[in-house]
Amino acid sequence: MTDLAGKTIWITGASSGIGEAMAVLASRQGVKLVLSARRVDELERVRAACADPAKVAVLPLDLTQFDAEAARAAAEACFGPIDVLVNNAGISQRSLMLDTSMDVYRRIMELDFFATVALTKAVVPGMRARGGGHVVVISSVVGKMGTPLRTGYAAAKHALHGFFESARAELWRDQVRFTLVCPGFIRTEVSRNAITGDGGRHDRMDDAQAKGMDAQTCAARIWAGVARNAEELYVGREQAAIYLKRWAPALVSALVKRAKVT
Repeated sequence: MTDLAGKTIWITGASSGIGEAMAVLASRQGVKLVLSARRVDELERVRAACADPAKVAVLPLDLTQFDAEAARAAAEACFGPIDVLVNNAGISQRSLMLDTSMDVYRRIMELDFFATVALTKAVVPGMRARGGGHVVVISSVVGKMGTPLRTGYAAAKHALHGFFESARAELWRDQVRFTLVCPGFIRTEVSRNAITGDGGRHDRMDDAQAKGMDAQTCAARIWAGVARNAEELYVGREQAAIYLKRWAPALVSALVKRAKVT
């Protein structure tokens, strides 16, 4: 079991949505938090909302252009070694494959996959040397199954599963835990911030997103999964499709082709 009390937790993408909700909820358990994102003003707002702002550090970070080792050193300078790393930062997509430029695909992979891998590789050696730690990776239901308008996003999330399942198999003896989280539609700004085929901003709240689970409930379920060392965690009613795909893949394929995913 991973007990959060007294731990130092680093959360990326902490300025809104799931990252913000995870930070506020964890702060009530006596942890020390390092919050990263690009928007300093929003990070400060989240910091003020935490139970003990004195135990929360703001570390601005642009994961599209950063040095992972320098970022790790800066994070550890706040409260000491990182016990739990939450890789939450990322960007979604709203565009058809034929309308999406290769630059957009590279941008999605850089943020959603390579940045997560780089931060993890920077932090895990210290965890291993200290006898353990926990890495939380916010994937998606589309990390298990592709849907329309998400070719690049689904590819990046699928890549995360391959990487971290392999990493788990390599590091379990060192007590380094990995939890892959697959949320469905969560009521956040992810659809507004999603990029289109030419790299522009989607800039609207999708109906499915607006009707999704609230971020606070999602965060509570994630932390509960981390506490019990869950290797993979499904959150939201959309998780039913993951189980159904296992037993009736043709049916799920037919449903996904007709699904309204915006």
